[in-house]
Amino acid sequence: MERARPKSPVCVRKAPRERRVLLSGLAAALLLTGCDSVAGIPGDEPSPVAAPARTTPPAAIPTPATSTLAPPPADAPPVGVVPGVPEAAPALQRWAADLGSKTLAELQDKCWIIPPRSAQAMYADEAAILAALAEPGTATKNTVTWKGTEVTVTAERDAVTSGYACPRVFPAGTQAGYDDADARHTVRRYLSRFVGTPVDPADKEGDYPLVCPASPATWDPNGTGKPVPAPLFNNPGRLTGSIKFADQQISSERVRGDYIAVTVPVTNSSGVTQTRTFTLVEQAEGYCIGDVSG
Repeated sequence: MERARPKSPVCVRKAPRERRVLLSGLAAALLLTGCDSVAGIPGDEPSPVAAPARTTPPAAIPTPATSTLAPPPADAPPVGVVPGVPEAAPALQRWAADLGSKTLAELQDKCWIIPPRSAQAMYADEAAILAALAEPGTATKNTVTWKGTEVTVTAERDAVTSGYACPRVFPAGTQAGYDDADARHTVRRYLSRFVGTPVDPADKEGDYPLVCPASPATWDPNGTGKPVPAPLFNNPGRLTGSIKFADQQISSERVRGDYIAVTVPVTNSSGVTQTRTFTLVEQAEGYCIGDVSG
């Protein structure tokens, strides 16, 4: 949901719990740097967090409106009600309870849909986040939002429905949206599935779709005015046989409007490495991959 990403960002290391109440200006600066990698690791690759298998639904799986999760802890931070979306407050309370009790690395591990570095930056200012969540919320077709004096907190409606919502956090007054780091992370997740090491065991196309749908036929990255179905949808085995990819060499470049190209070297079972170009488009639910070339 962020926008511009300058090159060569300066990353910071994970802070211990007692140092996590930071000025929102720091979080804002990190959000604008493009440093969506893990602290201390170059590139965009996710961090190896020593934790058991992840089972908490993170952020976008469609599930029945009635969550089967346990109620939020009695001492969970207060979350303002959202008119028309009664499940929003408890879904954010479950996450807010973790914000207060878990490290940033543990939160990053739970919220694997969000780029690792983005999650760590967004979740750094605990006090500002909780102050925003305590305010009454509002809803649109796709998101629920709480606004504070320092930050805006927003979560996807599908995440709220799952019962545990990993939100995105933005400096107050800035536009919420998805950014280049989200596009790169989408490609990382897609390739991780192909090579047999998904970022989370639950990350499967049926539950967390990353490929753009073929219908309606809106694919037009070159601006021809003649949209077609997204090509990858009818060629899902385009990268079958891939065994690894160069995570630290993932890069991205804007193509046109909401379209972005993400490139990464991919190696097949014959040991041949080719630079593949993934073309993605931003939609209401985030980025989806419409084509792969190279």
